[in-house]
Amino acid sequence: MPMTDTRKALLQIHFCVLLWGITAILGKLISLPALPLVWWRMLLVVAMLALLPRVWRGLRQLSPALFAGYCGVGALVALHWLTFYGAVKLANASVAATCIALAPVFTAVIEPWVAKRPFQLRELAFGIAVLPGVGMVVGGVPDGMRVGVLVGAMSALLVAIFGSLNKRLVSHADPLTVTAVELGAGTVTLTLLAPLLPFLLPALASPLWVIPDLRDGMLLLALAGVCTLLPFALALVALRHLSAYTVQLVTNLEPVYAILLAMVLLSEQRELTPLFYAGVAIIVGAVFLHPLLNRRKKVQHPEILGTAEARNIAE
Repeated sequence: MPMTDTRKALLQIHFCVLLWGITAILGKLISLPALPLVWWRMLLVVAMLALLPRVWRGLRQLSPALFAGYCGVGALVALHWLTFYGAVKLANASVAATCIALAPVFTAVIEPWVAKRPFQLRELAFGIAVLPGVGMVVGGVPDGMRVGVLVGAMSALLVAIFGSLNKRLVSHADPLTVTAVELGAGTVTLTLLAPLLPFLLPALASPLWVIPDLRDGMLLLALAGVCTLLPFALALVALRHLSAYTVQLVTNLEPVYAILLAMVLLSEQRELTPLFYAGVAIIVGAVFLHPLLNRRKKVQHPEILGTAEARNIAE
């Protein structure tokens, strides 16, 4: 039997989520500190997008106010990626992926404020439901990794903030142009922030201008091209045939994929206790239940994926 558009789209979005899960693994494999790693990733993606005439056409159509808005979101994206890869370096890929699973919890609290809509009690209940899991995750990691857990939670908070802001802006410009502007602004943000990091976030401070060796250079190209732009392109097509409910269920698998890959490729289960994985199960279980509360909502502007990866693509 020929494959239907919906089945093909479902396979494509699973593949996208798998690629997003690999970003944490690549972050661990790349020997660069978090700051230059993120700076190079953003710069490479912007350079690739700059080759597309569509991006430049979209850029000419942006109003100054919109351009400034996207730049502001891009600064938050840069801080999100910096803290995410900081969590990878300070702890490991499994811990960073688990912390990102907290993003929907923060979104449930932040989005009503950003969207100026009433706060719902069920969203508060959703946040409370994951607290036991968070406690178990913290208790299940070695003492030396707990700074990584804190930095990873900061990363999830930043996802919630810029994801909610992006939803107010995405309908006004071409998605590839938006991604190019946001990541370009993020690159500039990190360049300006680098001298201040020793005072603001000492755990993430490092030299910015680090030339990667051949191995790191190849991994960075994979991170920028295969794990950022490829799933971006696939998702543009796939999300046209899927409901928001299906999309959210699949994207919630991102930390699961990342943790399983970390076990197979990095043997990270040796560093973590069963208590950690029990906490992960509670967090992921609560996150999977969240779409049940929002099943009737539609996907709006799911194409803004280059900056948020798998987070906040369904409204």
